[in-house]
Amino acid sequence: MDIIKVILTSLLSVAALFIITKIMGHKQVAQLDFFDYVSGITIGSIGAELATNLEEPWKPLIALGIYGGVSVILSLLTHKFPKTRKYINGTPTILMNEGKIYRKNLKKAKLDLSEFMLLCREQGYFDLDEIQTAIFEHNGKLSILPKAANRPTTPEDLKITAKATRIGVEVIMDGRVMGENLSRIGRDVNWLIKQLKMQGHKDAKEIFLGIYRPDEDKLTLYPND
Repeated sequence: MDIIKVILTSLLSVAALFIITKIMGHKQVAQLDFFDYVSGITIGSIGAELATNLEEPWKPLIALGIYGGVSVILSLLTHKFPKTRKYINGTPTILMNEGKIYRKNLKKAKLDLSEFMLLCREQGYFDLDEIQTAIFEHNGKLSILPKAANRPTTPEDLKITAKATRIGVEVIMDGRVMGENLSRIGRDVNWLIKQLKMQGHKDAKEIFLGIYRPDEDKLTLYPND
């Protein structure tokens, strides 16, 4: 009987973890913020306890639900109120700028000098003199702005005149027409409907994302799955 109970509680644990992961959404490990990282470890630990708790499996199951629910609530909170992100996720920290390494900021980021140099080498910078600015992001990744002499060659460096590139404008998002953006590019809904029909679509609701590219005078559509 004990073997059957272990099998059943293990299956329940796997199912619960799968459902909670689906609700929380997928993130790469390098993109996890501090709370997501801690929650992930805790949820995994509770899931293991659920698999072996033969007497009262409902207790760790409730704990799983609470941790998953809090993670979802905090995620919604940071999207709804962007100012809360610095309190929940943290803020970027400048570790080095214009040849100066900030010891206090290294301490704030919980990094020592050898760890900082390791992160630089991972980015391909073995000589700190090549670095203009180094920023430690809230997700634990190091962003580096190299000095001008160490940056990739540009058309300007080669005395080549490059055509200016303008950023694309979203005119449809999640099936909704972005009226203000249409007006900004000097277009209207009639133009958009005509473009949709030309590409074989009846309505904007069929489109997940629509981007107008000014450089090409072209509307690129990404239909719903």
